[in-house]
Amino acid sequence: MSTHQNMPFLAAFAGMVSVQTGAAFAKTLFPVVGSEGVAALRLGLSALILLFIFRPWMLLSTDISRPALLLYGVILALMNLLIYRAFAYIPVSIAISIEVVGPLIAALATSRQKSDLLWVSLAALGMFFLAAGDIEGNIDIRGVGFALAAAFFWGLYVVVGKRVSQGGGKSVTAGMLIAAIIAVPLGTAQAGTALLSPAILLTGLCVALLSSMLPFLLDMYAMRWLPPRVFGVLLSGSPAVSAIAGWFVLHEKLTLLQCGGILSVMAACAGCALFSRPRTRS
Repeated sequence: MSTHQNMPFLAAFAGMVSVQTGAAFAKTLFPVVGSEGVAALRLGLSALILLFIFRPWMLLSTDISRPALLLYGVILALMNLLIYRAFAYIPVSIAISIEVVGPLIAALATSRQKSDLLWVSLAALGMFFLAAGDIEGNIDIRGVGFALAAAFFWGLYVVVGKRVSQGGGKSVTAGMLIAAIIAVPLGTAQAGTALLSPAILLTGLCVALLSSMLPFLLDMYAMRWLPPRVFGVLLSGSPAVSAIAGWFVLHEKLTLLQCGGILSVMAACAGCALFSRPRTRS
């Protein structure tokens, strides 16, 4: 396979590593500005910087659906707000393990194979292991609820992102602007002037680069050239990457049973993406 053919794979993998590393660094800001404050920094700074690079208003002259772009932006905002809320209550790796079930369910919804029951069972087993392995009581039901809600919107993100991916960076910028309009007022209400502290802004810029700008641009490129099933397989590695990032940056530890749960969820996502086939109309 040529270097050009490998680029979409490398882009998807790099985006996954970037966003999970950024998520771990984002949690370090929670004690100062809260989860909504971090979301405001991530989306607001990303939108401002992307405006200097791309010209999203040029999308008005393309065939990309304006309602799809609006929906894409709303989904980006809700994904960020909900998953950061989940991080506030449960370890990053557990939240991500729950969140990746969203793309899994989105893929299963269009499948027609009985063997997909295996992937559902593996995902359910993974959720059980994550809960059963919580011997220290680190899992808060509120965090699980927010992670499940984020999972729903991540599933929508994969579907809607494909529809607007032809716009590349312009689509990302337009979506980020819409998301920032939603998240920044909420973050400002929670954190106030703490968001303007130079140290907070600098860390927020790093989070924006790692968690939003770089991975979403890479995702747009990858989704444009990779089949959805292949992209889904690559996404299945997110829980493992988040576990490593959470351990390295936040010193979050998991039990062996919870590690098994993460592997089970990853196997479910990868198996579904590899072997499920879309339904055909009769």
